[in-house]
Amino acid sequence: MASGTGLIYSEQMMSHQLLWDFPACSIEIPERLSAPFDKLKQYGLVERCIQLPVREAIEEEIILVHSLEYLKAVKSTASMNVEELKSFSYKYDDVYFHPNSYHCATLSVGATLQLVDAVMSGRVRNGMALVRPPGHHSQKNDACGYCIFNNVAIAAKYAKQRHGTKRILIVDWDVHHGQGTQYIFEKDSSVLYFSWHRYEHQQFWPNLKDSDYDAIGKGNGAGFTINLPWNKVGMGNADYLAAFLSILLPMAYEFNPELILVSAGFDSVVGDPEGEMCATPECFAHLTQLLMPLANGKLCVVLEGGYNLRSLSESVCMTIRALLGDPVPPLVGQMAPCISAVETIQNVTAVHQPYWKCLKYHEGIIIKDPRLKKLNCCTEEHNFESGITTTEKEITMLSKEKQDFDEFMDSHMKKVLVLTPSVRTAWAGDEVKSAKLDKCLKVEAKKTFSSAGILLSAGDTAELENKIILPSLGYIFPLIDKIAKREVRNGIVVAPSLSSSVVAAQYSITVGLSRVLLLVLGDAEIPDDVKADEKILVVNICGKQKEKGRNNYFIPICWKEGNECDGDLLHATFELILPVAYEHRPELVIFALGDNTGIQAVTLAHLTHLLQLLAEGRILVMTQASDLVETLTSSLLGDPLPSIRSFVLNQENAFVLMKLTQELNQHWKLLPKSVH
Repeated sequence: MASGTGLIYSEQMMSHQLLWDFPACSIEIPERLSAPFDKLKQYGLVERCIQLPVREAIEEEIILVHSLEYLKAVKSTASMNVEELKSFSYKYDDVYFHPNSYHCATLSVGATLQLVDAVMSGRVRNGMALVRPPGHHSQKNDACGYCIFNNVAIAAKYAKQRHGTKRILIVDWDVHHGQGTQYIFEKDSSVLYFSWHRYEHQQFWPNLKDSDYDAIGKGNGAGFTINLPWNKVGMGNADYLAAFLSILLPMAYEFNPELILVSAGFDSVVGDPEGEMCATPECFAHLTQLLMPLANGKLCVVLEGGYNLRSLSESVCMTIRALLGDPVPPLVGQMAPCISAVETIQNVTAVHQPYWKCLKYHEGIIIKDPRLKKLNCCTEEHNFESGITTTEKEITMLSKEKQDFDEFMDSHMKKVLVLTPSVRTAWAGDEVKSAKLDKCLKVEAKKTFSSAGILLSAGDTAELENKIILPSLGYIFPLIDKIAKREVRNGIVVAPSLSSSVVAAQYSITVGLSRVLLLVLGDAEIPDDVKADEKILVVNICGKQKEKGRNNYFIPICWKEGNECDGDLLHATFELILPVAYEHRPELVIFALGDNTGIQAVTLAHLTHLLQLLAEGRILVMTQASDLVETLTSSLLGDPLPSIRSFVLNQENAFVLMKLTQELNQHWKLLPKSVH
């Protein structure tokens, strides 16, 4: 099993630099490479990674994407003087050349290919290549937008040729549209290309109609290019998260990639002069971890843009932390995407609906005249119980002045950086045959709990008297104690009754946790006092109709028994469970699984991984099925997950979910909604 995170960096790539006054290119500076590496060293992250050697790409690799004529032209710059370099540079759009540019560009490609080789061969599980010049704007015969060779596009072609990779997902979260990558793969159904980018109705560079939502690919590649254009500045964490949950992740799971390449531009982070967006660095830890269950964990992150050295550096560190498997901090800001983002997501959904099963049952309404006015998505101040107080408006103002911004970022990072418990996973209860449990801490049970009877409702008294629940609480409560005290990150237990998960949620509140998410897969009796408790958000996926008592904090998803399938559970995860959970901001997640759920173990493992994005990874898994312990523990330990091979939706279940989201989206703002 592959393990470890690769990191590639070389100071040699800093010798590509601007030699004359050229304002359009003045922000692409060598420090874009050294600043994030220095910050990684400051946080002690470099020593935790496996450092991989850099090499130059050879010509045969570069011409997988670029023409030989273009390659020779770039190569010729090594012997040019400054005037000749100027003349050559001005043939292209916003790019400069230096006598060392060809060498640096071949190193940039070569470093990316080294990372692909290490990941595909299993030497490392995932990794990041800190490279420059960037690549995603460069095309077959053209340099463009600071980019000389298209590092990620070459890597995708190389992976297909060298490693036989059949399906590749490219995620481009740079604030500029990667038109070079799009044009290279727009007719190729083996590459799914996703790009969000500042667009502003074609008023932002590169000012292309091909960057709009209706550019979806051509010929056999139709439906495999996903453009998500941001039509205003100021997009924040909730907008980025909504794009992933509503669009990218459902399509990516259906596509089932064998390798993920990320064009990681951090000009989409707060403080960047190009992007003017509001997303904070920890958002990119969440985006990274959302991708990690796919492709058996084979994830290569490659640096593109990013021109505020502080936000660039912090975002790179957050991305590396996620790749290493560290817990991700809670997201700051109101979890409500702005109306402009909602319109764009709706349009992307509508144009891709004919091509993807996961979008089949959405409303396919295109907003033909999106709001042209500058909508202000920056929210007023929000004071969250987590103690983090921030506003997108304040962040935007602070980003204008470097000193003020650095002070803001110092304060912000101190608040969001979380301690990683020394023990990742603990377990308790009766002996279960599982090799994975040998890697976990065993927590000893306590003999009695005088408070247990108080927590159990009258309806549970029979079970208490029959000694079904009470013995299990003897090892559930100590696990919760250790998770609450941050002595361990997560835990697993075999519990004889789903009712014990309800008591566990109530107990969590009594030991000082402010909010709990209780996700129950199976039929369980939820007492009325729990249904009414806004500190405990209960989502119950079940076969019995449980309309009685449903409210914003008790959400039964009632599918007909025997009608549920793995695709439905994933669909519910992206459409409902994660959106409401992110907004609830739990300090603990309890995931309770009944017997005979009808869901494959691998799908439950993926859900377990996704739930670890919440509550700083503090999750307690309670299962009635001991045969699931090995798979679920593997997910809790952060092991790479096997792929889910089918994404099938049941029409009736899809409509149940759609009705629920429509009823709940006035309260839970991150839930999908339609604009008419």
